Amino acid sequence: MNYIQTEIEGVWLIEPHVFSDDRGYFMEAFKQEEFDSHIGAVKFIQDNESKSSFGVLRGLHYQKGEYCQAKLVRVIKGEVLDVAVDLRKSSPTFGKHISVLLSEENKRQLFIPRGFAHGFLVMSEEAIFTYKVDNAYAPGAEASILYNDADLAIDWPIQEEQLVLSQKDKQARTFNGAECFM
Repeated sequence: MNYIQTEIEGVWLIEPHVFSDDRGYFMEAFKQEEFDSHIGAVKFIQDNESKSSFGVLRGLHYQKGEYCQAKLVRVIKGEVLDVAVDLRKSSPTFGKHISVLLSEENKRQLFIPRGFAHGFLVMSEEAIFTYKVDNAYAPGAEASILYNDADLAIDWPIQEEQLVLSQKDKQARTFNGAECFM
């Protein structure tokens, strides 16, 4: 795998080596020893998967306090624009975000450390999104930042009227009202 440090410290783009022939393909999606040697030791405890249709925007979500989560995300089917927002007050990139296209074709993964809000927008007719987390989900520690917050200025590449949002995401806090870390 090829590990690429992004412009935001701690966020890594991972490109697997894919071996293809007329039968299909093979790749290693995760190898603990290799991951640890490039990024550091992270003990993932759970794998999650979601299925969504075009225009679904999930996020920007994060867990507060001791329930903070690191994530390793990828797309099995379809295509999403994946976004991570730095909520680490001590970081030189505090309040900045990174957007990466993840798809079944490019097979890229994005590692997002603790201290980030995360969201994704489905760009294909349907997407199956999977991710590893290093901490248990705690409903009482969940928080969201408004996807279209003016201070973040995230460029979501479809029209506003095409977005499909949960009620919770429509009522999320602004970035300035978010609980940040460190």
